[in-house]
Amino acid sequence: MSRRNFIKVNGITTAGIGMGLRPAWFAQKLAKFDSLRPKLAERKFTSEAVEAKIKSIKATIKDPELAWLFENCYPNTLDTTVNYSEANGRPDTFVITGDINAMWMRDSSAQVWPYLPLIKSDVRLKNVIKGVVNRQANYILIDPYANAFNFGPTGSEWDSDDTTMKPELHERKFEIDSLCYPVRLAYNYWKISGDNSFFDEQWQKAGKLIVQTFKQQQRKHDLGPYHFQRKTEVSTDTAPLGGYGNPVKPVGLICSVFRPSDDATIYPFLIPSNYFAVISLNQMAEMYRAIAKDDITAETCTALAVEVHTALQKYATAEHPLYGKVLAYEVDGFGNQLFMDDANVPSLLALPYLGAMTEQDPLYQNTRRMVLSHDNPYFFKGKAAEGIGGPHVGLNYIWPMSIIIRAITSTDKAEIKTCISWLRSTHAGTGFMHESFNKDNAADFTRKWFAWANTLFGELIIKTHQNYPEVLASNF
Repeated sequence: MSRRNFIKVNGITTAGIGMGLRPAWFAQKLAKFDSLRPKLAERKFTSEAVEAKIKSIKATIKDPELAWLFENCYPNTLDTTVNYSEANGRPDTFVITGDINAMWMRDSSAQVWPYLPLIKSDVRLKNVIKGVVNRQANYILIDPYANAFNFGPTGSEWDSDDTTMKPELHERKFEIDSLCYPVRLAYNYWKISGDNSFFDEQWQKAGKLIVQTFKQQQRKHDLGPYHFQRKTEVSTDTAPLGGYGNPVKPVGLICSVFRPSDDATIYPFLIPSNYFAVISLNQMAEMYRAIAKDDITAETCTALAVEVHTALQKYATAEHPLYGKVLAYEVDGFGNQLFMDDANVPSLLALPYLGAMTEQDPLYQNTRRMVLSHDNPYFFKGKAAEGIGGPHVGLNYIWPMSIIIRAITSTDKAEIKTCISWLRSTHAGTGFMHESFNKDNAADFTRKWFAWANTLFGELIIKTHQNYPEVLASNF
């Protein structure tokens, strides 16, 4: 993955645009803000409901560049990454991340998430998302410890990793959120559509395997069946101590050997992901009880959720000398705690977005102030913008995703507008969000095709339209 991307848009080099500069030639080039979406015949999938939403939201956005960004980004997952078909008479959807031809459990869920509110008015879109739910259940049954899968049993470039690889796997880094995101998508698909037919024998079996995996990774009796090592010069790309990660004291929390960034944890009890697991377990309990009439499995889910949540209350917090009571990012149960945040979701910043706590919660507010400051080693502030990054790309690279999540979890109109302004000025003339950009020069960015960030930006604009339409109706 190249860190530096000096992209040409229709023959015009975009270097330097992202620094907040607006040279005359740039204004002329983008005066019409022509859509950068694929031609209609070349789009992977088209939804009438999504097209109607684009039209209605664009009409409320005063700034033409911002409206253009929304039109490019919001449908990007459907335009470029969705491969829909039917398998055995059931919807089946394979969703790539963008520039990597594989389906991440996390990314694929998050990529289609912003379209969920529209499925009641678009049956074809509903089937696309149901197809993601179906495929994810199948993937969990293949291997609950894998984070990314191939379309079929083709093998991958990571087959040499020291772990139990299978030909269906693209990568086998165990991340708690890889099992939470499919639950989040399935549960909310059910709640919005009223369709519970996905929760069949296969999905119920997959759900039970999720619970089993979480219990294994509590490591109460042994290290469990999962280990991972890779021959690499990048320390965050492999796990220490035989591939099991650093030691933990079994206190009820769940180990995540890797973060949602696909980087190795330092202390395996990853706090944002454990909060996410509590939510997922409670959602599964409701589905087993209401749909499957399986009270035994429902009670198992609830009991595990209570155990993990109780452990979070005891081990995840600390008294910070500047911010008061805050959440740590990772802990080990022995008393060691890591204070930072990473741009990828789940993160501490994103806890209200995931439903783990409210934006007004004092614990969240204290933690938010900490992670959006230089007391977070991965918070960067420069000429282009300010925001959170992470070890995955390196120092001084801000992830647009963190700016988006900051805005989504804010109730301050001024802060939301500032975040949107940063996103508007750091796309480097490409018309899309990126994985990350240099804090001092947004033309120096990673991943020109990262569908999750694009669709998440669309979600931010829609939420802003719903809650603070005056922000979109103002000048930028």
